[in-house]
Amino acid sequence: MKISVFGLGYVGTVTSACLASDGHEVIGVDPAKTKVDLVNAGKSPIIEAEVGELLARAVQEGRLRATADDAAAVRASELSLVCVGTPSQINGNLDLRYIRRVCEQIGAAISAKPGRHTVAIRSTVLPGTIHDVVIPTLEEHSGKRCGADFGVVSNPEFLREGTAVADFKAPPKTVIGEIDRASGDLVASLYEKLDAPLIRTDLRTAEMVKYVDNAWHALKIGFANEIGNFAKHAGVDAHRVMDIFCQDRKLNLSSAYLKPGFAFGGSCLPKDLRALAYAAKQRDLDLPILRAILPSNELQIARGTQLVMEKGRKRVGILGFSFKGGTDDLRESPVIEVVERLAGKGYDVRLYDRNVSLARLVGANRDFILNHIPHISKLMLESVEAVLAHAETVVIANHDPEFQNVPNRLRDGQCLVDFVRIAGETASNGRYDGICW
Repeated sequence: MKISVFGLGYVGTVTSACLASDGHEVIGVDPAKTKVDLVNAGKSPIIEAEVGELLARAVQEGRLRATADDAAAVRASELSLVCVGTPSQINGNLDLRYIRRVCEQIGAAISAKPGRHTVAIRSTVLPGTIHDVVIPTLEEHSGKRCGADFGVVSNPEFLREGTAVADFKAPPKTVIGEIDRASGDLVASLYEKLDAPLIRTDLRTAEMVKYVDNAWHALKIGFANEIGNFAKHAGVDAHRVMDIFCQDRKLNLSSAYLKPGFAFGGSCLPKDLRALAYAAKQRDLDLPILRAILPSNELQIARGTQLVMEKGRKRVGILGFSFKGGTDDLRESPVIEVVERLAGKGYDVRLYDRNVSLARLVGANRDFILNHIPHISKLMLESVEAVLAHAETVVIANHDPEFQNVPNRLRDGQCLVDFVRIAGETASNGRYDGICW
């Protein structure tokens, strides 16, 4: 393929060298004459393992060259990869001047170019940037229409400095957000020989993925450091603790607990977080990440309550109010907190949970219900049908399989608030709302 790569910084240089080594004809584009001259001399403008050798060989064999002439590069290629910087502004927002400038240049170049050209954004940009900045700029300066006359793709990179070439050749995943199938197909063909998952999705999702990755990596480092700081003061070898922690790949290093939804509760998580926070305070340790977890959880409870109140309907039915499905445990159930807040504001609330209904009669929670939340007990009904008959707003609050078909059982005028995404991606009408989706 004939490819133009805009930006010969870290990502652009690695991308250019690796694609050229795969046999593609690559033109690197950069306004900095020094970078252009270095590449054309077979020298890398960055320091990175393996890049120098790949770049020199590609230049020598005629598969890679560099230029400052953006229009000529676009005319000589069918795909442009945008790898320019998106630095932080003082307020933390992204500086998109380089993205805009390159899109103006590409747009102007394709205005008179016959055939279809595709633009892939590899720069890290926030969700919505391609729709709000990239596409309008390309359309304005080309006089052409996105999807019809040219294609646009989000193709985020997952390169670590020091191992970038290895990461390019063996990535954890390849993500392509596409405006149309033809654009996605073209970019996907670049990676067809890689042994890595290929994920094709919409533009905004692809833009978001890189931020989720980086936020998660930063959180892991910060978390491990806070555990280390606490462990040292407690006389514990933090590396030994974390080595044991990392051996659990069923829950700790896995997709467990990483689905957006409602707040956590139960007898363990809140109690143990409070104990850690108290012990840290006794030792004059500031652990802001660990300290922020419970307040963040409280905010999710408030969001859930507000979501129900925004429906403007006083009769509310809540399905599932133990702290998670498949249990009768009501200790620190966040759903109970929602019930109490709604009832306190005058809402007519009714509840059903088959596990708690059994527990009310014979289970371990009987004493807790009667002695700690008797007012909640009075709101309990005996079936899903009874809750649906009462409610104007129905809330599904845990994953009990009994609630799976509730979205299909709503009557006219009822709306559904889903805390657990029980409806998957099937519910899109105005009667359905999810807490994080």
